[in-house]
Amino acid sequence: MKIFKLNIIAIVLAAFMLAACSKEKQKRSIDFGDFKKEVKLSADQEKSFDAITTKYQELQKQNFEAAKAQGGKMDRVALGIKNEELRTQQAEEMSKVLDTRQMEQFNKFVDEHSRKRPRYDNALLEKIKTEAGLTDEEFAIVNAANDAFERSFNDAHDVYHGNNDLAKEYWTKFNGQRKEAIKQALPAGKYEKYLNIVKDVQFKARK
Repeated sequence: MKIFKLNIIAIVLAAFMLAACSKEKQKRSIDFGDFKKEVKLSADQEKSFDAITTKYQELQKQNFEAAKAQGGKMDRVALGIKNEELRTQQAEEMSKVLDTRQMEQFNKFVDEHSRKRPRYDNALLEKIKTEAGLTDEEFAIVNAANDAFERSFNDAHDVYHGNNDLAKEYWTKFNGQRKEAIKQALPAGKYEKYLNIVKDVQFKARK
């Protein structure tokens, strides 16, 4: 009887994990049907729009499956970089289909619905370098600390997966380490400017 109960528990847990993984895959893809409800496209535009978005969603899926198939822990940093590159390529193709106004709406829609890499993005990094007046050497350390933060947070993914409260704890811990590493590398004045620039950077729960 005890073995039977353990088997039932194992089956239930396995079903739960499969459902969670399936739900994660569903969230990974953007529903562009919502965009077409907001923005009026001509018949020709819609045909090209569907072809482009389908193409890049399939490429994103292939990237994810390839990352899983490597064995061991998934390299989520590399996967995030590849997906960013795909979004850039998708935007380039889409710019040949949509007009200027539509393209602005498309870029905004993708930005709002894409899963972002948990790091300072390139625009924010450039702002830090410029406004804090960093030397190349100082900026290299900021980059290294940012990379280490992203790697550490992603490496803990299997621990906090599905638990936003726990994910926030890890994010806060690694963010503190990132700031401390940068503090050790920058003069006090530059560090204060850096803190002011990143003051609005916060943990964002995944829906």
